[in-house]
Amino acid sequence: MGFRYIGAKTEILPKIINKITDIVGKNSHVADLMCGTGAVSAALRINGFTVTAVDIMTYAYHHTRVQLLLNSPPRFQKAQAFIDDTRSPQTRLKPLTGYRKIINFLSHIEPKKGYFWREFSPQGKPKNTSKPRKYFSSENAAKIDGVRLFIHQLKESNAINDIENSLLIHDLIMAANDVANIAGTYGHYLSKFVPRALQPICFTPTKFLKLGSIKNHRVIQGYAEEVCKTISSDLCYIDPPYLKRQYAANYHILETLAKGDEPEAIGVSGLRPWRDQYSDFCSKVKIRKAFKKIFLNMDCQHFLISYSEEGLLRIKELKDFFSDFGKVKTSTFFKKRFKSRKGISDPTIKEYLIHIRK
Repeated sequence: MGFRYIGAKTEILPKIINKITDIVGKNSHVADLMCGTGAVSAALRINGFTVTAVDIMTYAYHHTRVQLLLNSPPRFQKAQAFIDDTRSPQTRLKPLTGYRKIINFLSHIEPKKGYFWREFSPQGKPKNTSKPRKYFSSENAAKIDGVRLFIHQLKESNAINDIENSLLIHDLIMAANDVANIAGTYGHYLSKFVPRALQPICFTPTKFLKLGSIKNHRVIQGYAEEVCKTISSDLCYIDPPYLKRQYAANYHILETLAKGDEPEAIGVSGLRPWRDQYSDFCSKVKIRKAFKKIFLNMDCQHFLISYSEEGLLRIKELKDFFSDFGKVKTSTFFKKRFKSRKGISDPTIKEYLIHIRK
């Protein structure tokens, strides 16, 4: 199944890349200030651009590093001492033969009844609520705990470098997405397990991008409004959240996988404390101020904003506001909805690409 994120830009990538190419030409430096899964950053790399990608979410940071900084599997040379060919951490160790072997090992790793089993499976006993949560089957939650422990051991032992760690975190999230018992986001789990969620979690090797250079790209974790002060680029692409739904709350499970921690799981949904990753772009009151910080503080002449008719601000409001910072041009098109809301029969949604030239 792969990525399961609202607002994904996979369907409209050609329109975005064509627009950026029309504005600044190929081989330019583009800042992707809210990079998410890294889909736009990856498309930019493929088309010859140099990319600086930014996001506040840890899972986005790891996803995008894999998209931009790899074109083949890392060697995992130091990790070979931790891989057991018989699939048991207690048995005789054998040399690692490569990335595919480490992926096979993850699929057969010894389950552990740890944090995910306790907090997010039906057999667990969560600390802050009496009702077990059903994000994952008990078997898959225990396997996730086993994989988390293994990655932690590799990292603590300096057996993997930063990019190898990012790749394993990326692979863990992708595998968990395939068996998560959710309808769309991780804001809440389904009351009954769907067949997909009962399948054993399985790890598959990432298919690396072959096109485009892996040199000179950067991936930075932080708030766009703050990080932008340190970036100079030919064009800045901004894909802000459109709705009030905070990504930090709706994808709390993935953030925990990405951080490798064990935060307090709060309430029925088991949310992690997430206010430190609150986005002002999800607030109708604060969104203008957030945009203004970027426009005024970033060393960049061209800004391209992707927006939706379902956004917090109407397109006319947005264009009127943007006109205070430069000349505004808008392109309009339609795409398939992520999920039609109750009472809405139209399967398409109007999208905009707004170009501001300072």
